[in-house]
Amino acid sequence: MPRSLRSASAMMTAAVIAASLSGCTSFHEYVRNGLKVGPNYCPPDAPVAQKWIDADDIRQAEDPGTVEQWWTVFDDPRLNLLVECAYRQNLTLREAGCRILQARALRDYVVGNIFPQSQSASGSYSRNGAAVDPSSGTAVGRFTDSWNFGFNLNWELDFWGRFRRAIAAADADLDASVADYDDVLVTLLADVAGNYVTVRTTQKRIELLKANVELQQGVLKYIENRLKVGYKVTELDLDQALSNLRQTEAGIPRLEITLRQAENRLCILLGMPPANLTDLLGTGPIPTSPPEVAVGIPADLLRRRPDVRKAERLAAAQAEEIGIAEADLYPAFYINGSFGYSARKFSDLFRSTAFNGNFGPSFQWNLLNYGRIVSNIRYQDARFQELVIAYQNTVLSANEEVENGLVNFLRSQQQSKLLYESVVAARKAVKIVILQYEKGAVDFNRYATIEQNLVTQQDSAAQARGQISQGLIEIYRALGGGWEIGLDGGAPLGMTPAELPEIDEIAPEELPTPKPDAMKNPPLPTAPQPMPRKGGTP
Repeated sequence: MPRSLRSASAMMTAAVIAASLSGCTSFHEYVRNGLKVGPNYCPPDAPVAQKWIDADDIRQAEDPGTVEQWWTVFDDPRLNLLVECAYRQNLTLREAGCRILQARALRDYVVGNIFPQSQSASGSYSRNGAAVDPSSGTAVGRFTDSWNFGFNLNWELDFWGRFRRAIAAADADLDASVADYDDVLVTLLADVAGNYVTVRTTQKRIELLKANVELQQGVLKYIENRLKVGYKVTELDLDQALSNLRQTEAGIPRLEITLRQAENRLCILLGMPPANLTDLLGTGPIPTSPPEVAVGIPADLLRRRPDVRKAERLAAAQAEEIGIAEADLYPAFYINGSFGYSARKFSDLFRSTAFNGNFGPSFQWNLLNYGRIVSNIRYQDARFQELVIAYQNTVLSANEEVENGLVNFLRSQQQSKLLYESVVAARKAVKIVILQYEKGAVDFNRYATIEQNLVTQQDSAAQARGQISQGLIEIYRALGGGWEIGLDGGAPLGMTPAELPEIDEIAPEELPTPKPDAMKNPPLPTAPQPMPRKGGTP
């Protein structure tokens, strides 16, 4: 071996020994980490419950087989169409897709640093003139040509794992961008379904209000006819009936605002300007959810929820940054080389006599920058600890969201059944009180109170039915369901609709209005009519 190479080898060996003695990573750990300084990443522990709070409820199953295409449990073709359109057209989802392309390109860029970082070819030509020979000082007055061509190479060896850790960090960032895309998709699907349920629920509420408006209009006309034929009744009944009618009518524009806003939001989710969706959606019932839900176990969240996977991958990427920063504590080793040709004539440029070049190792060690380097290592480590805590907090939040969705879904079913019974009772009460008011057995205030109670109970029942579906959507959003829609082989899953009673619709013919003959010839009682006894009818 030439003396120069032996000297270079001895120099590098001495530098390695000195670095191993003065650095943060022991030689044993350096070898165990695959010839890389810094700590190797291990997935952090995350706090998860052993089971859900309502795990003993028979409506909750552990097989999460329906999570992948959960929207199909509603058995609603229009909802399926909206989901498909949103997946194809949503702009926020496309933004997330572009971020994946960015992360993939950045990863490929980082991989390139494993190979020689600087490789360049150069060439030049110049014509030089001199009046005096620089060596002798005599006047020559001649011109000379100079032709040059060369190639340079500079390669920093990945002796401490700096570039391999950078690749690992880029891989983790790419995984995080994919998880971010999946998280956007999960949110998108839940938003589409949630707004669709809002549309259907609001349509039902408007329908019920219009039916009550028609009923109240009939009662108002009855009172007006009684006044026309001279029935001795104060205008209080007329004013109260008109007030109740206008109050019910005023609820319709308020709900129409809610309906339009939900439709506008759907348009944005579909990647289109706000438009009237009446032709696309039409009218239909509130989506009916199955009475049971399959949620698996809490530990499933760690692999299923995209935001949890994203938080874990960000922590993994940051862990590699610690080793990258620690590599600055050690000398950087290079292989440098250059070769080229120089000649005065172009015809002589590539002759062997025109060749020149050099090749050899070198190193660079920042000996007087340890304060800054160590501070950077501490910063990267603190940043890693922050991301680990963020990951653990994300897992806790995921548990909370599933529990909130479960209690909303399960308790809303009970609420809906109770409100249904309330609506049935209120319908009967309205039928009775209208007949009694027609006969003069009760005053109008009694009728107004019972009828307004029916309006309130019907509206609450419609909202409760929608809340069941919203609770199920909330569960599947919290479980991270739906991102698999982009994978091949996913087949829609058929489900049986829930066996819940339909909300009774109040149509004009179902609740009697005062009879036409009674409106023409209202009874004229000669004595005050007895009021109904508490707890019964007269």
